Amino acid sequence: MPCLTGEGGALLEFDGITLRLGDFTLHADMRIAPERRVAVIGPSGAGKSTLLALVAGFLAPEAGRLLWQGVDITQEPPGARPVAMIFQEGNLFPHLSVYENVALGVNPALKLGAGEKARVMRALERVSLGGMEARKPAQLSGGQQSRAALARALVQDRPILALDEPFAALGPALKVEMLDLVREIADERRATVLMVSHDPQDARRFAEEVIVVAEGHAAPPRETAEIFADPPEALRDYLGG
Repeated sequence: MPCLTGEGGALLEFDGITLRLGDFTLHADMRIAPERRVAVIGPSGAGKSTLLALVAGFLAPEAGRLLWQGVDITQEPPGARPVAMIFQEGNLFPHLSVYENVALGVNPALKLGAGEKARVMRALERVSLGGMEARKPAQLSGGQQSRAALARALVQDRPILALDEPFAALGPALKVEMLDLVREIADERRATVLMVSHDPQDARRFAEEVIVVAEGHAAPPRETAEIFADPPEALRDYLGG
């Protein structure tokens, strides 16, 4: 598995992707440049989370290919993909400690060597949860739970970080804090980030580029400032003018 090194020229390519879920169809044909922070926005039900699930390997396309660094990963299972995903609910296990929840990202059996244990502790320190490793999720605030989910993604050491609205339940100040933390970590690790959000302000604050998903189509990414200065019709409709 490649680590979060952002090798030069590495990119994520959607090559003529068609994905069907019942009556819903999503099309994507685009490239995402390496080490970019990309927001995925659009109306509810448009396919934003579906796009991330495709990248992470939880959904398979009917047609087309998903390429990473020129290698076809369309049929690779989630665990073999270069993607760490954080879901909206965080997916922390209530009966496990913070340390154990993060350690799952290294080994689902929680059998870790000394170096792996140190990796978990470094991740906890990086997200400001040092000293809280013995707590259960219920003993953490909402912001701290988000930090624990982020730490678990960090220990997976993948070059793509996929965020499916993980901070939606946080208040404005905490959400800004988490967005800034993810941006810092992404820059440190030279990661490519795809972040689903319903809030255009999140995109403006965090993302270098924006993908608009609407009416079953994921448009190629455009520079954030450019797309908000001259939004396409689908984005204008979503923003309400």
